[in-house]
Amino acid sequence: MNKLPYIFAVLVLLSTVFGSTKAQAQWSPQAKGAVIGGLGGAAAGALINKRNRAVGGVVGGVAGGAIGYGVGKHIDNKRKQRAAAAAERQAVAAREASYRRELALARNRQTTTTTRTTQTALVPANGLTATNAMVGGMQPVMMPASSNAYLPNESYGDASKPYGTSEYRRKSW
Repeated sequence: MNKLPYIFAVLVLLSTVFGSTKAQAQWSPQAKGAVIGGLGGAAAGALINKRNRAVGGVVGGVAGGAIGYGVGKHIDNKRKQRAAAAAERQAVAAREASYRRELALARNRQTTTTTRTTQTALVPANGLTATNAMVGGMQPVMMPASSNAYLPNESYGDASKPYGTSEYRRKSW
């Protein structure tokens, strides 16, 4: 019945492993589970096997260590899954924010292009033709040669017409 030295040894071992804050090592969940399971299994094995406590403690320690390692591995895998899910959510949020920024920039560009005014009243539809207003004393304004093949989009801004919100021009032929 000389159990006091064993209990004292276990308490000293546990206090040195888990109580040291200055030089505390980074223990993985597997290592923590194996140590705790091994100690608990050894104690349980020694209590269960009354005929040969040493063999019971060894067998219980090995079994408890293996079970503790498995539990620690499970905990570590769950932690990694949570971290991966959080990283994925963060990546999705970053992609959505980037997409929203691009949409806002596109809308700003679109509003600046739609606020531009075009003076199609003084410019003929085709640089080679003249209307009645030009014959009456007004000098025809020649359009640049590159845009002579296009008609202006006179329905610009009218949502009921095709290409009403763009400056897309149709070919005159």
